[in-house]
Amino acid sequence: MDQIITFVQNHPGLFIALAVVVLLLVANEVHGNLAGGKRLTAMEAVRFINDKDPLIVDLRTAADYKRGHLLNAVNAPFAKFDEYVGQFRDKTRPVLVYCALGTMGSAIAEKLRKQGYAEVYPLRGGINGWLMNSLPVTVK
Repeated sequence: MDQIITFVQNHPGLFIALAVVVLLLVANEVHGNLAGGKRLTAMEAVRFINDKDPLIVDLRTAADYKRGHLLNAVNAPFAKFDEYVGQFRDKTRPVLVYCALGTMGSAIAEKLRKQGYAEVYPLRGGINGWLMNSLPVTVK
């Protein structure tokens, strides 16, 4: 404990930087839960896909989508999402949205909820989180 106090006294800038990073991580998690609702982990998403047969929406560019995506996912790039949303007619069908890192999914999930979609969940960590859990993707 004395070493920690000595470190903080000798390196206040590093300690403040650490405190800021921790605060930003907590704020990001709180904001994601408040704004985007529940975000599904990769394992929760697998169960969700198996149990509910959701519409799966890939928000990445067409080039990224072609390199690999979740099975049965439709590509609706984030930059042009409003052009694609009209294709999703059944507002009662559950929706799983994902991007590369999980940052854009919450915004699109909130947008879909405001448009009347009943059950929309972003994938925490995006496709990178999916791949880190050694889950399969397809190029078909």
